[in-house]
This record gives sequence, C-alpha cells and structure tokens, in this order.
Amino acid sequence: MRATRILMGMPVTVDIAGASKGELIETVYGYFEQIDRRFSTYRSDSEIAAINRGDVPVADWSGEMLEVLAIAERTKGETDGYFDIRKPDGSLDPSGIVKGWAIRNAAAIVQRAGIRDFFIEAGGDVQSCGKNASGYDWSVGIRNPFNADEIVKVVYPRGRGMATSGTYVRGQHIYNPHGIGRPIQDIVSLTVIGADVLEADRFATAAFAMGRDGILFVEQTPGLEGYVVDTNGRATPTSGFGALCLP
Repeated sequence: MRATRILMGMPVTVDIAGASKGELIETVYGYFEQIDRRFSTYRSDSEIAAINRGDVPVADWSGEMLEVLAIAERTKGETDGYFDIRKPDGSLDPSGIVKGWAIRNAAAIVQRAGIRDFFIEAGGDVQSCGKNASGYDWSVGIRNPFNADEIVKVVYPRGRGMATSGTYVRGQHIYNPHGIGRPIQDIVSLTVIGADVLEADRFATAAFAMGRDGILFVEQTPGLEGYVVDTNGRATPTSGFGALCLP
C-alpha cells in the first residue's frame, strides 16, 4: 500500500509492501502532522515559533524539542560548527535535524506494528527496510541537479538511510556558518548514506555547508558514504559509494 501527501511543506511517501495497512499509514501521517505543528518555522502557532518569540520558558519546552536541540548541538560539535541551527538573527531553525529525525521515528512506528518491508520518503530523504512489493531491494534514484527528469545514480540502501542536500530545488538555503552567512557556490547537490536517515540527514546538511570539502568530510567519517555534484556538473563519490549501487 502506497500513499503520498503534502506535509511539512513537502511530499511525504509511505509505502508498506505487500500489505493493506491503511490504518497504519494514517498513524504515520498523523505523526508527521504532529511534528509539523511543533517544529514548523512557517507556522506562527508552532512551538519553535513561540520559542523564537520568547513566549515559552526553557522549563516548558517539550521533550521532543529538547531531544532535537540536543542532537543539533551534538552535530555542531561533530562537524566543527558547520551544522548550526542558530540563524544570524539569533533565532533557531532545527529543520536540518527534524526531517531525518521524524522519518526515523515514523519508521519505528511501522516496525513496532510488525512490518519489516517498507519505504518512507520525505522531501528526498529516505528510510527503507526489507523488500518492495515485487520482492526486490528498495532502490532510490539520485536526480541530476541540472535536469530533474534524469536519474544519474540508483542506490540500494538495504536498510540504511539516505539524504540529499542541494540548491537545485529550494535555491540557496544552506550557508557556511564560518563565512558570515556565505552561500555555497561550488556544489549543487550532495547525497549522504548513513546508518539511518537521521545520520544521513544531519551530516548531509553539514557536509553541504562545507562546499567542495564536504565530500572529504563524508569520506573520512566512519559509517558514511556520499556523492557530490559540483557547479560544473562533475560528480565525485566516496570510495565505498559504488558498492551501494550494485543490485
């Protein structure tokens, strides 16, 4: 059973292979709606918006908020500050953590229901497990950032998480925090595969903020593989990436 809906400002797809699980899919979408109400920086009634206005004392922040902010702080330390949810105006934008974190949690909801074959994707970030309805490993295409209709690589995550950061869909929205808000101009797309979608997502954001050096960071970080496309259309994979493209 497969469904796609617009939530959190992006298409969210849930595919449960070989089963009619409408109630479970509704539960997953209900979870994403809850996360949007808490973390959306575009909603004036969200918890993060209230925090940024100074309306909520730290003692009243939700457990989910504290968990996400703790992961963000840990990621900042692990990436030499290239991952930073604090914007130049002092406000917090945890979007670089929330998407992968929410997908991972949604996957846990599905697994707790006893499902072992599923695929969840939100805005290009993916967590899959097991096999698809045809009995094959799930596959994920990496789009050509210069031609959205073309797939340049097909990856078989086999239970790993996958996330792509880039400027070709949303424009410049990731900046080098060490460059006084300097936009990234030498790469256009960077895909990371990690142990799960949260690991892939948080490090994809940080690595993209590093620009051309980001793929070196991915190469040197245990458990990660990646694929970057620069502004000249040249692609550079990490040393172990090719093995993930074998069916």
